[in-house]
Amino acid sequence: QVQLVESGGGLVQPGGSLRLSCAASGSSFSINAVAWYRQAPGKQRELVAKITSGGSTNYADSVKGRFTISRDNAKNTVYLQMNSLKPEDTAVYYCNANIAHSGTNWSYWGQGTQVTVSS
Repeated sequence: QVQLVESGGGLVQPGGSLRLSCAASGSSFSINAVAWYRQAPGKQRELVAKITSGGSTNYADSVKGRFTISRDNAKNTVYLQMNSLKPEDTAVYYCNANIAHSGTNWSYWGQGTQVTVSS
């Protein structure tokens, strides 16, 4: 059994920064690609950023230059550094990881963490 736990959300003023964490725990697993998604009220869930097992990254156009995704394989943790936050970044942010264990690849979702950008 593998679990994903997100943390780091909160309330921040426009122009501020937050760092989200997505930590995987369990036994005998390896993490492949990991992505951050977000869902604002009344909108569809959208991809924000993705990082492969090799460290390649891609970003939604709306966050390029402001957000950075990174991973610490020793800690089984992926981060999303969010700078220059805007009110339109307000959403619940979800971590999604492709994880290999028991001979199969599985897709796991975290529980979500609320990010609110407001003055």
